[in-house]
Amino acid sequence: MIVLFVGGARSGKSRLAEDFFHGRDDVCYIATARVEDDEMAERVSFHRDMRNKSWRTAEANYNLYSLVGMENGYILDCLTVLSSNIMFDITKDFELDRDLANKVELEIKNELSGLVEEIKKKKKTLVIVTNEVGMSIVPENKLSRYFRDIQGRVNQFAAKLSDEVYLVVAGEKVKIK
Repeated sequence: MIVLFVGGARSGKSRLAEDFFHGRDDVCYIATARVEDDEMAERVSFHRDMRNKSWRTAEANYNLYSLVGMENGYILDCLTVLSSNIMFDITKDFELDRDLANKVELEIKNELSGLVEEIKKKKKTLVIVTNEVGMSIVPENKLSRYFRDIQGRVNQFAAKLSDEVYLVVAGEKVKIK
């Protein structure tokens, strides 16, 4: 089973994803955040402290399919951070244009597809957390517009792969699929 929680920043998506596996110890938490400064280290520490201590944590952005092991439940938190990490890895030495943006989007979709295929093949459950980035004003700069567009299409792709999709607003979920 594939479940997607989508919503704004601090909407409660991660808490709901974790609550999905409440009382279960056989969970792998796939963390996509990279700790590159003190503020991010504090955020990661806070999230770790909130999770079930018996869950396995895997920090990764690539070859996500290889993380599917003995656990029956998996949380990918979060697809938006995964997307930005892949985007910056691919574009770090280049000016972002449409062709490069297409390459970024394909890489993200390939990572997600590989993980979902492995989850389904092994009859596991995956909960995906992602941000809704398209409900605001059009970003002022080109990089942000490309990211918004890529993430919007990646979210649509994730929703199509999912059995259930929930929009999260103010800590409450609304089933949309």
